[in-house]
Amino acid sequence: MTVAAQFRGQSLALDQIHVGDCIAALAALPEASVDLVFADPPYNLQLRGELTRPDQSRVDAVDDAWDQFDSFAAYDAFTRDWLAACHRVLKPTGSLFVIGSYHNIFRVGTILQDLRFWILNDIIWRKTNPMPNFKGRRFTNAHETLIWAARDPRGKRYTFNYDAMKALNEDLQMRSDWLLPLCTGAERLKGEDGQKAHPTQKPEALLHRVILAASQPGDVVLDPFFGTGTTGAVAKKLGRHFVGIERDATYAAKARARIAAIAPADPVAVASSRSKRQEPRVAFGVLVERGMLAPGTVLVGPGRRHAAKVRADGTLVCGDATGSIHAIGAHVQGLPACNGWTFWHFEEAGALKPIDLLRQAIRAELAG
Repeated sequence: MTVAAQFRGQSLALDQIHVGDCIAALAALPEASVDLVFADPPYNLQLRGELTRPDQSRVDAVDDAWDQFDSFAAYDAFTRDWLAACHRVLKPTGSLFVIGSYHNIFRVGTILQDLRFWILNDIIWRKTNPMPNFKGRRFTNAHETLIWAARDPRGKRYTFNYDAMKALNEDLQMRSDWLLPLCTGAERLKGEDGQKAHPTQKPEALLHRVILAASQPGDVVLDPFFGTGTTGAVAKKLGRHFVGIERDATYAAKARARIAAIAPADPVAVASSRSKRQEPRVAFGVLVERGMLAPGTVLVGPGRRHAAKVRADGTLVCGDATGSIHAIGAHVQGLPACNGWTFWHFEEAGALKPIDLLRQAIRAELAG
């Protein structure tokens, strides 16, 4: 069943595929209604004639009409139109990923900047299993490029789940070069003739990383070139809503069947790791106000080597020095800075516990 959301009196049908021209369909969507866009537009490959292997067998390349434009000017005009339409429907806090190859991505990047998107990263999708260069006259084309851009040129309020990306990468910062395989095997949709249902179906692993990085559960993800529905499939698995636009009814039908077979997401399983910057700010004085630490309580550092007393105004006193938990923590250690939340400990049932446990209790209450 289709879900609808309201935006300034206009409704946005969620989890639905609109069949038709992407520019017209985008014009019908409410302004500032989408959290994230993933776009896999035509690459304008400019293929001339058939591609063949050394044994003269034909390469199944992208030669569909939707990838063909009369000129670079025509391609640029099309790109400008759909990107401008995406800019209109994105929320001020939203962002956009667009993927391409050397044939089109530089033209797309220029137009993005002309339209006042703020480029955040270019990401290299390095393929573990790229198609060989059969003629041997160029390097093997083993990657594609994604541009990630914020809608707002001031670009500070976009979603980036840094800690989730770090956790996905074995607790190392996620880099901007992603080593992922092409879409193959059981994931690759086939037609009744056993051939690929779509020539450029993207792997779900790629969309998993994009959607997990730049959206939250319940957000709306728009794909204006929906194809066979990889974006919608991954959005549903991750507890996001999707809006798909696809001009080919056959592709849209494949996408609907694919997404309908996916079970709804478990809210607990799709929750992302939150960074400290995303947590509600809690001042140390709040702990004192709530009686979690009474004035006069003695806090100690690791190993009880340093001590300070809590004052009623949320500061600490140590000898003749007074100040915040951070300032006094730095003072007693002779350091320029200190994280007082992890340095200072209180005693409970004979055990020392960091005061950050009390802050986390308040944050849990605020989140609930």
